[in-house]
Amino acid sequence: MHDPNFLQTLWFALIGVLWIGYFVLEGFDFGVGMLIRALGRDETDKRMIIHTIGPVWDGNEVWLLTAGGATFAAFPGWYASLFSGFYLALFLILAALIVRGVSFEFWGKEDSPRWRATWEWTAVVGSLLAALLWGVGWADIVHGVPMNAAHNVTASLWDLLHPYALLGGLTTLSLFLAHGAIFLSLRTRGEIVARARAVALGASVASVVLMGAFLLWTALDQNSGGVKVSQQVVAAGAAGLAAAVPLLLRRARDGWAFGLSAGAIALLFASLFVGLFPNALPASSAHANDLTLVAASSTHYTQTVMTVVAVIFVPIVLLYQGWTYWVFRHRLGRDDFEGTPTPIAVLSSLGREGASAAAHERPLPPPAEPPATA
Repeated sequence: MHDPNFLQTLWFALIGVLWIGYFVLEGFDFGVGMLIRALGRDETDKRMIIHTIGPVWDGNEVWLLTAGGATFAAFPGWYASLFSGFYLALFLILAALIVRGVSFEFWGKEDSPRWRATWEWTAVVGSLLAALLWGVGWADIVHGVPMNAAHNVTASLWDLLHPYALLGGLTTLSLFLAHGAIFLSLRTRGEIVARARAVALGASVASVVLMGAFLLWTALDQNSGGVKVSQQVVAAGAAGLAAAVPLLLRRARDGWAFGLSAGAIALLFASLFVGLFPNALPASSAHANDLTLVAASSTHYTQTVMTVVAVIFVPIVLLYQGWTYWVFRHRLGRDDFEGTPTPIAVLSSLGREGASAAAHERPLPPPAEPPATA
């Protein structure tokens, strides 16, 4: 077996960075989505919660699109095996992401309580399923899936839902829930901060237990090639950061807690990528069928062009997204939303004002002619 060359290794690392960026940024979006009804006591609270991620959630999803596009261009064999063998699982994730996005857009389109409750629940369910299924999927990738010599994945959807994968899903679910709750404690003010911090504390404690069990199982998982020291060093760092988050939350150090929560998510997925290298997708049936990075790679010329494009445009994208977060950095409170009309109410009021103005501008009818006298 040939070792990956420099560009193959570089693009594997860059794809890992893109996935890590996606999970760190979209992770708190998932957490906020799951907490709309749990932390929102009334319509004002819920509107405030949605607006904490309103300006950024769709930009965060660009990291997912970029990761998928980079995988397709740099390692088309990896992309083909994943999307053929994980097709139904990826479709379920895509459906959850679509439902969640539509929920944010449609929530304020009508004032009906039933309408809003419906889209609140779809946002909660969509966020929860996406947070769970991403962990299941990446646990399956690291663990390995049944695959033949032609690198065709032969697993069914139920084959992907084994205990190790489900533990991975629960790990990401708890991590993202805590991450989102901490984000809310940083982006809001008033009573909701204490409620968000309480949820973050409970979820972060659960994430420490689940992550510890998942990383221990990963270390002992012989299908992934046995214990790899470099992977375990990164995994230990992830566990250490996660363990510090509840301690910081008890001291109301929300900013530090959010930073360490982001670091724990980043190091967790970094450890999975380190454990995966130099494979793109291990085969649980026989290691001879493993899909390596060399076998999955595109041409050297393709990866060279991709590198040049990335060097030029990635810094621009990062600067733009950083500027976006800076612009929307201020905390939100109930006073920012109490009495604030919904888009539908604004349009209705504009319509009434336009009708009133038109009535005032309409010329009066001419006076009636006086009756003729005999």
